[in-house]
Amino acid sequence: MKTLAILGGDPVLNSAPAPYRTIGIEESRAVQKVMDDGELSSFLGSWNDAFYGGPNVRAFESEWAEHFKVTHAVSVNSATSGLIAALGAVGVEPGDEVIVSPWTMCASATAVLVWGAVPVFADIEEETFNLDVASIKRNLSPQTRAIVLPDIFGHAAALEEIMEIAASEDLLVIEDASQAPGALYRGAYVGTLAHIGVFSLNYHKHIHTGEGGVCVTNDSKLAERMQLIRNHGEAVVEGKGVDDISNIIGFNFRMPEIEAAIGREQLKKLDTLLARRQEICERLSRGLSGLSGLQVPRVWEDCTHAYYLYGMILDPEVVGVPKNRLIDALEAEGIAGLTRGYANLHLLPMYQRRIAMGKKGYPWNDAVYSGEVSYQKGICPVAERLQDETYVGLLVCLYDYSNDEVDKTIEAFQKVWEQRELLL
Repeated sequence: MKTLAILGGDPVLNSAPAPYRTIGIEESRAVQKVMDDGELSSFLGSWNDAFYGGPNVRAFESEWAEHFKVTHAVSVNSATSGLIAALGAVGVEPGDEVIVSPWTMCASATAVLVWGAVPVFADIEEETFNLDVASIKRNLSPQTRAIVLPDIFGHAAALEEIMEIAASEDLLVIEDASQAPGALYRGAYVGTLAHIGVFSLNYHKHIHTGEGGVCVTNDSKLAERMQLIRNHGEAVVEGKGVDDISNIIGFNFRMPEIEAAIGREQLKKLDTLLARRQEICERLSRGLSGLSGLQVPRVWEDCTHAYYLYGMILDPEVVGVPKNRLIDALEAEGIAGLTRGYANLHLLPMYQRRIAMGKKGYPWNDAVYSGEVSYQKGICPVAERLQDETYVGLLVCLYDYSNDEVDKTIEAFQKVWEQRELLL
């Protein structure tokens, strides 16, 4: 039996896989055409034909809407901007609460604060790391206005059940599908089943434009409001004849022509790139599923997984080795992109100290807010235990694995597992 690398032996892998790269000659040609045309952006923040942007922006939005089978796509300069625009569009305002996940990128929650509303963290379930339906119900209050629902790591949340809650409570749902482009939930694209879906196009996503994002909806009114929030709507509403001017304030969330041109080419590659990511991760799952005390990613029936991250769960009693010691040994074998946790947003200083906008505790101490919210450790026990004790992930989003590198990764796991008692 070969000696563990952490104990002085040779590692299984001698180098990391090549970086994940999706930009090719097609994107280069598209960028060059924009440069030759000389129209880097056509947006104007006033009511005229240029309010909706240039030819590549409009074509990209049309092509995105067609691909994902939605009525409207609104491009933005980041998914963070998209979340802010979406929350504003659905009417979130000071005094409201919005249910969010603690186990997601921080913008899913901080976008709520932009509108003076209060994030309320519900816990997650372990199978997919998405918001737990029962915890959502426990956290509903008279102040609840909306739910921001991530499809974390690339697997759908419990969309049908959560949309039923929203309908019964008159809530709006914003699906943060940043990590799940192309994933399916009961035959429909993830990101298209809520009132608004938000996709990310920043550099380590399945497809990207450097930075960027797209919001989708089948509601024409919500689409118009996001377009207004995206592009200095306060200067546009009079000329456009808009009566509801709430939340229509001066943001510039516009996507330039170069990014839109890149996005058009990237969108053509999505299905192929996603299929390869799924092939890699399904190969990993076949190789790792027999390791005692290790749960590989679950995929629900009638769903597909986009595998932005490959998230696993340890059973500490079965494994018998502390998580960090085990990961140290795996890293010593040359496995790249291991991650020991993901997030517990409610424990960030902003929430612990309740300091966001200004220095006086807004929005929590605002006179229009009548709710009570806790950010103490213990409010999200599943997410907290994952972070502290049981979660281990692979950043498959960062690498272009060959089949041999996948097999070597599996071999490294098996080597550590077989000798893990030596790590004590």
